[in-house]
Amino acid sequence: MSSFSKEEVARVADLARIALTDEEITQFANELAVISDAVAKVSEVASADVPATSHPIPLSNVWREDVVGEGIDVDEVLAMAPAHEDGKFAVPQILGEE
Repeated sequence: MSSFSKEEVARVADLARIALTDEEITQFANELAVISDAVAKVSEVASADVPATSHPIPLSNVWREDVVGEGIDVDEVLAMAPAHEDGKFAVPQILGEE
């Protein structure tokens, strides 16, 4: 079983500028040991003939073909706007120009 000492956890926390209590240091040392053991088990089974995967079942994206549709008439849209100028919506100024 891999183990992480409390000193190692405290040192890494200090490098990351994370304040941990003694209880948290003990907890993280135990949790890191469990993670390390899990990685070791996976490493035992992983071999050159086993392809790397990111998901246990194959995934594929479903894409539809892009179809050019009818656009919106700019003049019609601008006619519904409260204000427009030079073919664009006109909105109240929120930033001062100095």
